[in-house]
Amino acid sequence: MPLPIPTSRPLAPAAALAIAALLAPAAALAQATAPAPPAPASESTRPAADAAPQTVEITGTTAADGSDERRRSTASRLVFGRDEIERMGDTTLGEVLKRLPGVTLGGPPGRGGQIRLRGMGGGYTQILIDGQRVAPGFSLDSISPDQIERIEILRAPVAEYGARAIAGTINVITRADFKRKANELRIGGGADGEQPQANANWQLNGQTESLGYNLSTTLFRSGQDNRIDTRTLGLDAAGQPDFDQLEQIDSESRRRGLFANARLQFRLGPGHTLDLQPYLNAVRSQSDAHSTLEPSLGAAPYLRSVSHTETSWQMGRLNGTWLRGVGDGGRLQLRFGGTLSSTSSLTQRDETGGSAGALRTRSDASRQRDLSLNLDGKFSQLLAERHSASAGWELQHGRRDDSRVSLLDGQPTLTEFGETIQATVQRAALYAQDEWEWSKSLSFYAGARWEAILTTSDSAVDRVSNRSAVFTPLAHLVWKLPGAPRDQLRLSLTRSYRSPTTSQLVGRPVVARNYPDLGQPNEPTDPDRAGNPDLKPELAWGLELGVEHYLEAGGLLSANAYARRIDDLIRTVRSLQSVSWASVPRWVAQPQNLGAADAAGLELEAKARVVELWPEAAPALQAISLRGNLSLMWSRVSEVMGPDNRLEGQPPWTANLGADWPLKGLPLTLGASLNHTPAFAVQQIDSQSSRQGTKTVFDAYVLWRLDPAASARLSIGNAGARNFDTGTTTVLADGSSQASDSATRTYTTVNLRAEFRF
Repeated sequence: MPLPIPTSRPLAPAAALAIAALLAPAAALAQATAPAPPAPASESTRPAADAAPQTVEITGTTAADGSDERRRSTASRLVFGRDEIERMGDTTLGEVLKRLPGVTLGGPPGRGGQIRLRGMGGGYTQILIDGQRVAPGFSLDSISPDQIERIEILRAPVAEYGARAIAGTINVITRADFKRKANELRIGGGADGEQPQANANWQLNGQTESLGYNLSTTLFRSGQDNRIDTRTLGLDAAGQPDFDQLEQIDSESRRRGLFANARLQFRLGPGHTLDLQPYLNAVRSQSDAHSTLEPSLGAAPYLRSVSHTETSWQMGRLNGTWLRGVGDGGRLQLRFGGTLSSTSSLTQRDETGGSAGALRTRSDASRQRDLSLNLDGKFSQLLAERHSASAGWELQHGRRDDSRVSLLDGQPTLTEFGETIQATVQRAALYAQDEWEWSKSLSFYAGARWEAILTTSDSAVDRVSNRSAVFTPLAHLVWKLPGAPRDQLRLSLTRSYRSPTTSQLVGRPVVARNYPDLGQPNEPTDPDRAGNPDLKPELAWGLELGVEHYLEAGGLLSANAYARRIDDLIRTVRSLQSVSWASVPRWVAQPQNLGAADAAGLELEAKARVVELWPEAAPALQAISLRGNLSLMWSRVSEVMGPDNRLEGQPPWTANLGADWPLKGLPLTLGASLNHTPAFAVQQIDSQSSRQGTKTVFDAYVLWRLDPAASARLSIGNAGARNFDTGTTTVLADGSSQASDSATRTYTTVNLRAEFRF
C-alpha cells in the first residue's frame, strides 16, 4: 500500500476553469456535418523525408496542421505541422509530444522521460528522425522544436519504415523549406523553478538554380533543482515492521548544449537529386546531490552522502539520399548514412555513517561509443494513375564499445568482466509494398517485410551471440463512405515485433546504488542489474479500426480502436541469485521472456473552431479553436496474476484539452492546454508491483504579434506544480515484504521568447 509522504499542492484553479470551458462545446462536435467536394486522391505512404518530385501532381492548398496529408494517407497516419509545434512555445520536443493523441511521457512533469505511444515504451514505440532510427542514447529533447517541420504518428507499421513498432511509430521530420530565402531567429529566456534558462535558435533557408538549403542551429543552457523523498518500509512474515527508513535527496543540475543540422538538396537534372543531411549534437551536464538517510528501524547503508556527476554526450551523423527517375513512372532511391556517438560519465559519491563507517568513497567512470553504418535501396514504379508499388532492402552495421571502471574506497570492483565490453549488431531487411486507389472511395495497401538481427558480444568472461529473424505481413484499407465524402473508415491488420536492445542482451552488471559492498547483501528495492543473452524478440499481431469525419472549415472528429496480441513478452524480474561478482547472494533485476500479453484501446480526437459548432456565437468568440483527445488503454499479461496485471508503465487512460483565442482587433492570442494521466498500479510479476500517482499538467501562453515579421511569446509550463508520486512493493517467498514510496517535487517553468523573420 502507498506510504505517507509529504503532500503536494492543489492544482491551480485555472486548470479547473479550462476543463469546464472546453467540455461545454464538446457534445456539439458530434453534430457538425457538412457536404463537401470529393477528397484528393490517395498518396503513397513513402517516407516524407524523400524530398523528390512527385509523379502525381495534386493541386490545391495544404492545411498547415497536416490534416490534408492525414486524410490522403492509406495507412493510419496522424500529421502535426508547424502550427501544432509552435503553439505553446515549448522549449523541448517532449513537451510538444505529450499533447498529441495517445502519447505519454514517463517521469515527473517538465523533466522529460521515456516517450510512449498507447502507454507502451521501452522499444514498443519506434522513434525515427527523417524516417531513420535514432542513435542509442539520443534524446529527442536535444532537438529544438524550432528545427522540426512536422511530426508524424503511424498507428500501425508500414513496410518501408520497419515493423519494430508494436505500439506505433513517431517520425520527426526536420525543416526543409527551400522555396524562399529567409532567416528566422528566436531568442528566449526564463526560469525552471528558481533556475535560469536560456536558448537561441537561428535558421536560414533558400535556394539557387541547382541547390536548395536549410541550415539550423540551436544553443541552450539550463538548470534544474530536484528533490526526492523516499520512504521504505519492511514487514516480516507476521506483518510486523522490521525495516523503516526515509531518504531525502536534493540535487542541482546544469546543462548546456548545441544541436546543428542542415539539409542540402542538389538538383542534378530533371527528376535527379542528391540530398545530404549532416547533424551535430553535443550536450554537457553537471549535477551535485546531497542525501540523508534517517533509519527509524533496521540498519542503514549510510547516513549522509555527497555526490558529483559530470556527463557528456556527442553525436555526429551524415545521411544522404540519391534519387533518380527511371523510365515511365519509375524511381530509384539509394540512402546511405553513418552515425558516430559517444557518452561519458563520471560520478563520485562519498558516504558516511551507517555501515559505511567514517567514510566510504565510490566512483564510477563509464564510456559508451557507438558507430552505425547503413545502406538502403528502393525501387518504386507507378503502375497506373492511382496504383504504385515498391520494393527495397536495408543493410546496417553497428558497433558499441562499453567501458566502465568502478572503484570502492579506491579498489576496483567487477574486475572479472574487464574494463571494456564490445558488441556488434548486424541487421538486414527486405520489403515490398503495393498501394492502390481502387476507386475514389476505396484505397488499400499491402506489404511484407523480412528482417534479421544478429547481436554478438565479447567480454573477459564469455562470448554472447543472439540472432532473431521476423517476417511481418502488413495490410491497410481506407473506405470513403458513399454519400458522405467527409467521412472515411480505416482498417489495418499487421504483424510487428520488438527486438531486445543491446544493453538487455549483453549489459554488464551494475551494482546497486546504496549497496556497493559486494561482500554484503542488498535489498530487493535496490537490486543489482544485469543483461540476459537468451532473450527472444516479442512478436505481435495488431488490428486497427478507425473512423474520421472532417469538418468543412478544417476541423476533425475521429475514433480509433486497436488490439494487440504480444507473444514472448519481455519484463524485468527481480530475484535473489548467487552471482559471480559478489561473495554473497544478491538481488538482481534481469530481463526475461514471460509469455503473452493482450492490449487494446480506444482513441478519440476532436478539433474545431467555435464558429463551426456555434454559428450564432459572438464575433469575438468565433475564432476560438478547441482541441482535445482521450485515449483509453487496457492490457493483461497472461503469466501474471491480477489485478493490475497490465503492461509495464501503461496508465488506464490519458486526456488532453486545449484552446486558442486570437483576440479580435488586438495583436494578441491566448492559449492553454491541460494534460492529465490518472493514478494507476501495475502488477509487474506475481511478487512485485509498482504504482504512479496522478499527473496533471496545465500550460498556458500569450502570443503578441508586433508585426508580420516579429512576435513575442510568454509561456508558462506546469502551472500549479504538484508532487510526482511513485512506489514499488516486493513480496518475498517467506511472506515478508518491502514497500518503497517516493515523492518527487516538480516546478513551474516560465519562458519569454522573441521571434524574428527577415
